[in-house]
Amino acid sequence: MQREASTIKGVIRSLEGPQAVVEVEHGGCGRCHEPGGCGGQQLTQIFCSGPKTYLVENTCGAAVGERVTIAIAAGTVARTANLAYGTPLLGAIAGAVAGTAVGGDLGGMVGAAAGLIAAYVFIRRHGDRNAGNSASHPHIVSRS
Repeated sequence: MQREASTIKGVIRSLEGPQAVVEVEHGGCGRCHEPGGCGGQQLTQIFCSGPKTYLVENTCGAAVGERVTIAIAAGTVARTANLAYGTPLLGAIAGAVAGTAVGGDLGGMVGAAAGLIAAYVFIRRHGDRNAGNSASHPHIVSRS
């Protein structure tokens, strides 16, 4: 079973080469309460009060002021959230456990810090490796 891409509506505010700055109507993909939704919209509403804008691929040549629908491949948001939040947590825990086994409390603190650094390096390399994967980038799918 193939999952559907997440979509959201917005308005193009400016163009930057082949990309467009799109102001969206509300934060997130709008699938927070659906099965498989990450629930990130509730968290972002706590910290962000202004309109949200995103830089997206303008594959259909839409112009400034046009209403558009943007999409991102199914599962991309959840995978990215898991990578961004889960990897540092697991790195810190694994480093702390290993460090504690070797050097007690001080070793645990050093190990947790080393685990966080290793997680940061992993995430950066993983992001660089997937930077060319256009399927995981938001893009305009239709003009409204």
